[in-house]
Amino acid sequence: MNNSILDDFKIAFRTGNILNQLIIINVVVFAVLGIVGVFLTFAGQGEFYDTITEYLSLPADPAQFIKQPWSIITYFFLHKGFFHILWNMLFMYWFGRIISEYLGQNKLLGLYVWGGIGGGVLYMLAYNLLPYFAGAVSHSVLLGASGGVIAIVVGAATFQPNYAVHLIFLGPVKLKYIAGFYVISSFLQSTGTNAGGEIAHLGGALMGYLAMSQLQRGNDWSKPVLQFVTWVKSLFKPQPKIKVSYRSERKSSTQKKATSSSRKAKSAPSASSVTPQEEIDAILDKISERGYDALTKEEKQKLFNASKD
Repeated sequence: MNNSILDDFKIAFRTGNILNQLIIINVVVFAVLGIVGVFLTFAGQGEFYDTITEYLSLPADPAQFIKQPWSIITYFFLHKGFFHILWNMLFMYWFGRIISEYLGQNKLLGLYVWGGIGGGVLYMLAYNLLPYFAGAVSHSVLLGASGGVIAIVVGAATFQPNYAVHLIFLGPVKLKYIAGFYVISSFLQSTGTNAGGEIAHLGGALMGYLAMSQLQRGNDWSKPVLQFVTWVKSLFKPQPKIKVSYRSERKSSTQKKATSSSRKAKSAPSASSVTPQEEIDAILDKISERGYDALTKEEKQKLFNASKD
């Protein structure tokens, strides 16, 4: 089966776990906006590109935020600069795998979203309450996945503080020390050139700690996030059309026998009548509705074989 590049992308996204999906979304948004920005700049419309990114970034000014409330979510899928997204995605992958392995994909998504929201809220509070930032409120915006990423790092360290990660030149280092270094360095740089980003790190770290602490007490903060995601997905799913038909209650015995005979005559469709592509589509639909873990061993093998064709 020869798949197009778009088909390969769809399979990779729909069969991937939430960690992979988050990385794909961030990378695609970065690439698309980057390409659009280049074309607009060549066309002399660079200001229009800046307007697009401003409406996706989180403003420090509450008056502007009221006009674009969606930015509390969109800002942590937005990056500027190759190394900005590179390091965020690497950290998300390294530490997200730990969360996924021990707690599952849903907890990872919850940490990322709550970390992003917490980082954005603390950023806005700091810029509007601290005198140091008074002169920068009107023209400051926040973007980047760092708040969600550090929430994953701190969440992993809260759950498995003594889990050792092998770092280049340093060897095995426990998660609690990595998270501690990340938080302290962000605090020390909170008055520097990237003050807003560092404050967002602190907000994300706080949310990561709180979310994991509550999970250990039996309160799962990822549930409302999953409910919201499920609701959003339902908006893009076509509603099935239900056809209602009415039958006469009175049937002659001859009609009943004929119906019974016709039912017996009908046989289930043979396996050969279902094409390989239809099988793959059915498996992908099952993943979309119930997740990859709901697949049987046979279905996983079919999907793996299809990906190699």
